[in-house]
Amino acid sequence: MDLQLRDRVVLVVGGEGFIGSAVVARLREEGAMVIPASRHTEDGIVMDARDDASVAAGVARLLEEHGRLDAVVVTAAPSAQTLDPSRNSDPAQVAEALDAKALAFLRVANAVIPAMTAAGYGRLVGISGQNAFMTGNITGSVRNAALNIIGKNLADQLAGTGVAVTTVNPGMVYEQPSAEVAAGRPGESSPDQIAALVAFLVSPLSAVAGESVAVGHRVLGVV
Repeated sequence: MDLQLRDRVVLVVGGEGFIGSAVVARLREEGAMVIPASRHTEDGIVMDARDDASVAAGVARLLEEHGRLDAVVVTAAPSAQTLDPSRNSDPAQVAEALDAKALAFLRVANAVIPAMTAAGYGRLVGISGQNAFMTGNITGSVRNAALNIIGKNLADQLAGTGVAVTTVNPGMVYEQPSAEVAAGRPGESSPDQIAALVAFLVSPLSAVAGESVAVGHRVLGVV
């Protein structure tokens, strides 16, 4: 299938991470002009998604160099493995995780939406997680659920403009995911599987907007 991404300009924030690097590779295979962004990079734009000025400067540089921005994927967030399980209900950790993931997505979205609405076209995808649908980890639940809620709000705000917003919710992510799914748990997925879905969602072929799409089996036993 031709996803019609050739020469489309796509910004991938967190493009050197575990999922982000797979997204960058897949979009380049589709012929897109992909610009990775991270705090430390030699292959893209330096951007700290936790800092408004850094995000604004990075987006301005991209638009100056490329003259357009067709799609943005935000994968930037500390890995769940970096969170302290003993502090899952610690307000300080919850606030920090919320800022580094959900608000990072919002900062980037706010910076790119004006250019997209002016062009009458855009695709914005945030990588969330299936912890959004589960209890037992306040930090993980809040940071992912908030990202999904932000995405839905933005999608509704932009309805009819040509700009579509979606979020993608993986379970655990491994290079070799298991096909087994335990009761009360989400299914596993690989970075390449996530990247394949993202490639479709940022393409002109996608009419999906306002959705939170699970990758891997959505939590088994939950409606």
